Amino acid sequence: MTTSNIPFLDLVSQHQELKGELCHVFGTALDKAAFIGGRAVDEFEQAFAKFCGAAYCVGVGSGTDALRFALMAAGVRPGEIAVTVPNTFIATTEAITQAGAMPVFVDVDERTSNMSPAALETFLSSECYFETSGRTIHRASGRAVTAVVPVHLYGQMADMDAIITLAERYNLMVVEDACQAHGAQYFSDRDDSWHPAGSMGKAAAFSFYPGKNLGACGEAGAVTTNDIEVAQKIRMIRDHGQAQKYYHQMEGYNGRLDSIQAGLLHVKLGQLPKWNEQRRQSAMRYSELLGSSDHVGLPYEPSRSKSVYHLYVIQVENRQALQQHLTEAGIGTGIHYPVPLHLQQAYSHLGHLCGDFPVAEKKAGEILSLPMFPGLTYEQQTRVVDEVLAFVTPTRRAMAVAGD
Repeated sequence: MTTSNIPFLDLVSQHQELKGELCHVFGTALDKAAFIGGRAVDEFEQAFAKFCGAAYCVGVGSGTDALRFALMAAGVRPGEIAVTVPNTFIATTEAITQAGAMPVFVDVDERTSNMSPAALETFLSSECYFETSGRTIHRASGRAVTAVVPVHLYGQMADMDAIITLAERYNLMVVEDACQAHGAQYFSDRDDSWHPAGSMGKAAAFSFYPGKNLGACGEAGAVTTNDIEVAQKIRMIRDHGQAQKYYHQMEGYNGRLDSIQAGLLHVKLGQLPKWNEQRRQSAMRYSELLGSSDHVGLPYEPSRSKSVYHLYVIQVENRQALQQHLTEAGIGTGIHYPVPLHLQQAYSHLGHLCGDFPVAEKKAGEILSLPMFPGLTYEQQTRVVDEVLAFVTPTRRAMAVAGD
């Protein structure tokens, strides 16, 4: 069995396989001096909209741009509240704050780690009231609650039926944070059909950071929506507030998607279904190999979800020691995310304490992301699992120590 290191993420092999096509994109851009906007961006936007089952796609500079612009275009106004979860990357709440709103957290589901509809309903019913005008008001702050931002964490969609039902009841818009969920699907009982991430909310944000399932060779993002007015507004916001050059309807941002990145993403998009299926197969193998252990909590995938396993995240006690053990064995791992946002210094002004969101806090201390990427081999996974089980299983650990 090989003793070479196993990376947490392998981007080198992916790009080597596509090097000729990727270099052709760059060469074409040089030959035509096509760097901003143009055909490459238009073609990628059309292809990604179709992939997501959405009417429109607007390419932007990053996933953070995507969520910020989506919130602004969807109608979230300064001073209002957007409800999200604490176990996500700070870009989720940065986008809310930078759109002028205030993030408010609800806890997550114990099994899926995604937004808990029960926690959302408790917040809306006990901490808010519904005005006769149709607005939902947060009692403590007096602010209007206007948006819900479910995060499709680790590549699995949140329980969108339950979230959308609550949003309709309380007159809220739903903006999906789909930055880890390119190609994920959710079966809706509302119409008895499967829906891709990016097609169920008023708008959805995607990141194409290089390590994503669909990653650029730099920074990039996109918004998908079925609302033409939202799409048109984002096109203006990303380009200094102009729909026509030098005619500005508003102040905007420099948040465009580079044409080279659009071309590279278009090439990779053709491989994404295959790559996502490879991730799903690897996740199934991990779960089969780890399934007999009572010491490892495995990812839970509901029957109505098809995760694309951006990450394969286990839950264990003594996480730090296990991570160190795997590092010493030459196996890369990650922690997504070690400190929930409500306990970060950046949000100390919100006044949260330990224990406010117990499920998210417990998971933050026990989660560990194992190697996951297209091309991960059975032999690599077997070695990863052997090392995990050798550490977490007392009898196997004792045997390993005795063998040393």
